Amino acid sequence: MMGLIMTLISETHHSYERREYTFFPQETISCISALKLSQKCTRENHTNLNHAIAYTGAQEVYGAKATINVWDPSIQVVNEFSLSQIWILSGSFDGSDLNSIEAGWQTDSYQATGCYNLLCSRFVQTNSRIAIGAAISPVSSVSENQYDITILIWKDPKLGNWWMSFGDNTLVGYWPAELFTHLANHATMVEWGGEVVNTRASCEHTSTQMGSGHFADDGFGKASYFRNLEIVDADNSLSSVHDISTLAENTNCYNIKSSYNNLWGTYFYYGGPGNNPQCQ
Repeated sequence: MMGLIMTLISETHHSYERREYTFFPQETISCISALKLSQKCTRENHTNLNHAIAYTGAQEVYGAKATINVWDPSIQVVNEFSLSQIWILSGSFDGSDLNSIEAGWQTDSYQATGCYNLLCSRFVQTNSRIAIGAAISPVSSVSENQYDITILIWKDPKLGNWWMSFGDNTLVGYWPAELFTHLANHATMVEWGGEVVNTRASCEHTSTQMGSGHFADDGFGKASYFRNLEIVDADNSLSSVHDISTLAENTNCYNIKSSYNNLWGTYFYYGGPGNNPQCQ
């Protein structure tokens, strides 16, 4: 079963909790408020986001595409999540004025500012066949069948709306141009990859998994992947991404390894188990 979760993160506070595998597009306007996370650890607050991402350098970008391997990672505690997505970004990265459109899959007990599904009136859904809020099935299993989804986001060169398609070019809907400041023109960076909230609930790094829960070096059938990374240029054309950088804050917890071949174009494996003897 294929479905979408709509998410708007802004200064309006909403609460949302979910424990299922989902696909969601997300928009972020202005500052992103911090997650409200419960803390049982008596030491200093170590809550943070862990990433394993690939990204483009600063340039004019009008959209992005990727095919994303779908898994069901385990979540250690409430208020943690694991997601895999595309970020389309422009603005100030210090959090004061950042525009972000995001789409991918997520499994979590997510509690954040913002709204989900069609509680956000700002996203205009144009396809009633897409069940927003439903779970994705099937998902991949280690050394068994692998499943993935394809996501494309691009800017309408005439009206300025940001459109999203899912799978085999199935249009889902769009974010109206008037929602954005910096993204009213173009994006300056694209990121692809995974993100995990680490609450350190037991004064240790979370065991919430990213991707499949396997490190990138385990490769196909074990590690999760993004393949066929592409960007949309000023001529509204898709082109393969060749020059990407990668980032993982703690490679003992989650890591990433990129490569290229003729079938998958630019691709990478990423993820990890979180807590382990080298990740405390």
